[in-house]
Amino acid sequence: MGFYNDVVLPRLIDRSMRNKELAKYRRRIAGAAHGRVLEVGIGSGLNLPFYGSSVTEIIGLEPSQSLIEMASQRAKASDRPISFLAASAEAIPLDTGSVDAVVTTWTMCSIPDARAALAEMRRVLRPGGDLLFVEHGRAPDPWVIRFQDWLTPVWRPLAGGCHLNRPMADLITGAGFRMQDLWTGYAPGPKPFTFLYEGRAKSA
Repeated sequence: MGFYNDVVLPRLIDRSMRNKELAKYRRRIAGAAHGRVLEVGIGSGLNLPFYGSSVTEIIGLEPSQSLIEMASQRAKASDRPISFLAASAEAIPLDTGSVDAVVTTWTMCSIPDARAALAEMRRVLRPGGDLLFVEHGRAPDPWVIRFQDWLTPVWRPLAGGCHLNRPMADLITGAGFRMQDLWTGYAPGPKPFTFLYEGRAKSA
């Protein structure tokens, strides 16, 4: 699936994630960031317009070179330093305690080893730094969970490794983060795809 993953999928991701319904979440999450920010899974750069004046630098981590190229084009409109790391979230090539905030938006569903990635995010955050996130994942309703568990093996290879059924809050706290704020609920759309976790967690 090289051509699909390298050429087709990045364009599908960019198109689907430009959904206007998602802008309010991006505004809240990116808008709460400050200082030196690592965005894990920056994708095509759709969060870039929502970072506020308290952000001094943005580092975008993204394993897809095609998506980095799209994000680089969007970065040209920014007035702050933006750099990109073509790397995996399970092995972030940054020093320990070197960023003030980590931002993830609809990213942790597709990381192969989410636990390892969250451990790395915690490592690179300074003490007391913020993990700011909005993610979709495991719903609370039994009938939705059954659909999510049934759909995930079929959906995952088509959607860049996306898992519909990950319990995001449990993964975050299980990695040693202290949850500060958490909102959960369904966004508009089919319930197996739209149960969201939005919030802030502290690195220590």
